Amino acid sequence: MRIHVLDPLLDSRWDEFVAHHPNGSVFHDRGWLEALARTYGYELYVLTSAPFGQPLENGIVVCRVSSWITGARLVSLPFSDHCEPLLQETEGSEDFIHWMQDACDLQNWRYVELRPLSASYREGNGLQPNRSYWFHELDLSPSLDQMFEQLHKNSFQRKVQRAERESLSYESGRSEQLMNEFYRLLMRTRRRQQLLPQPRVWFKNLLECMRDKLRIRIARRDGTPVAAMLTLHHGSSVVYKYGCSDEKVHNLGGMPFLFWKLVEESKGSGAEKIDLGRTDLANDGLITFKDRLGASKRLLTYYRYTKTAKQGIAALSDSQALRQFFSLLPETVCSAAGRILYRHLG
Repeated sequence: MRIHVLDPLLDSRWDEFVAHHPNGSVFHDRGWLEALARTYGYELYVLTSAPFGQPLENGIVVCRVSSWITGARLVSLPFSDHCEPLLQETEGSEDFIHWMQDACDLQNWRYVELRPLSASYREGNGLQPNRSYWFHELDLSPSLDQMFEQLHKNSFQRKVQRAERESLSYESGRSEQLMNEFYRLLMRTRRRQQLLPQPRVWFKNLLECMRDKLRIRIARRDGTPVAAMLTLHHGSSVVYKYGCSDEKVHNLGGMPFLFWKLVEESKGSGAEKIDLGRTDLANDGLITFKDRLGASKRLLTYYRYTKTAKQGIAALSDSQALRQFFSLLPETVCSAAGRILYRHLG
């Protein structure tokens, strides 16, 4: 098979192909890709067997990350929980993988990484498992009454009822005010988790590029935001991507309240599932939280072809000492550090 390369931000064939492919996701969407390119300066390509001018029958979207800190590599895709190769049912990925391996060797990249969601995907052709996570998904086919009944009584049912008794207000939309409130809570949450915050410009670009496929939800008490989430949607799937809250008022049930609102509105829009993203295998608290929402989970494994064993800041970001250092930085410094370093972590 001869491999051709197209630019998904300029070639209109990609939009139509993603919209109709059964495994297309929000992470294949032009808006998501454009936000990655705008924010971090990444170069995006689609590998396909279709020559220019011919309809697409397959495609693997990849991103070239160039960093003087962490080295150059090809990733599908940075900051995306998963990114399935969009191939035909009877089509293998061998030719595409060989093309990427040859490019990796020729360009002296550190590695090639694929993040397939399909459980049928297996290592081979030089690809090796690199890291695994739990992937969580909530089925929206039951009735709302049935879904509420399957919620954990203490972690969700009673907290949703508590939020309603406390008269938490709720707002959903795409305004700049909502984005500002969301980001302030995100900064607070990332500090609590001892993690660098994503650059503010990333969310600005997401808001502009994803347009009406992005929604921010805010819960407030007496006008003050107590919890927020950012979701995306593609086809019949809603993706919960970011959530944040004020830990001082967790007892009010702000996040469970927002999740229930998300379920209600997703079902009302005709969505069939909520993609709750990945969770580190060791993060028992978050795994339990998603389990108690009623989500199913399955293993999500990333695969790599490795050119060199060189390590960099991406490995150091797992260091507990470094995470504690991040949490002690003043808010403005922490925000600036995130803006500078995030593009090297993709």
